[in-house]
Amino acid sequence: MKTINTSQKVLIPKDVEFKIHNRIVTVKGPRGTLKRSFQMLKLNFHVRKTAKGTIVNVEKWFGKRKEVAAVRTVCTHITNMVKGVTVGFQYKMRAVYAHFPINCVISNNNQSVEIRNFLGQKYIRRVDMQSGVTITASPKQKDEFVVEGNSIEAVSQSAARIQQSTTVKHKDIRKFLDGIYVSEKGHVVETE
Repeated sequence: MKTINTSQKVLIPKDVEFKIHNRIVTVKGPRGTLKRSFQMLKLNFHVRKTAKGTIVNVEKWFGKRKEVAAVRTVCTHITNMVKGVTVGFQYKMRAVYAHFPINCVISNNNQSVEIRNFLGQKYIRRVDMQSGVTITASPKQKDEFVVEGNSIEAVSQSAARIQQSTTVKHKDIRKFLDGIYVSEKGHVVETE
C-alpha cells in the first residue's frame, strides 16, 4: 500500500550554512564542510529561512514502505552533518590486555595507527583512518586513543576498523578478551 504524503522537518541553526542542489546537500559550519548526495532517493526538499535558522522539509509523495522510511533517514543524516560541522564527533578507544601489553604507534601525521605485540604476535597490524579523521593518544589515560572527525560515518568506520583488526582468531573468545574497544562516544566541542 502506498502512503499519500510523508514529510519531516529539520531545523538548521543560524551559524550553519546549508545548500542543496540536485539532491546534493552541502553543510558548512565552524569546523568545516560536509557534502552528501541523496540523488538515489526520489525525495522533495523545500528550504525555508526563518528567524531561528533554516528549516528543511523532506517530503515523499505516494511512497511504499521503504521509500517512506527514507524520509526520516535523510533527516537524521542532515542532523548528523550539522552536528559534525558544529561540535564534531569523538570516539575514545581503550586497549585491553591480560598478559601481552598491546603497543600502539600513531604515525603518518595522526592518520594511521600500528598495533604491535597483540597476543604476543610478531605481525604488525596497520590501520589507516578515513579522510578527515585523526587519531591521537590520550594524555590523561594510559592505553587510550581518541578518534576525532566531522563525519560520524568516517569516525565510526575508522574505530570499527581498529577494533576488528584486533579480533582474536582460533582461540576461545570467552577467555581471550584482548583487543582495542570503543569505551566512550561524544563530541569534540563539549556543550555546557
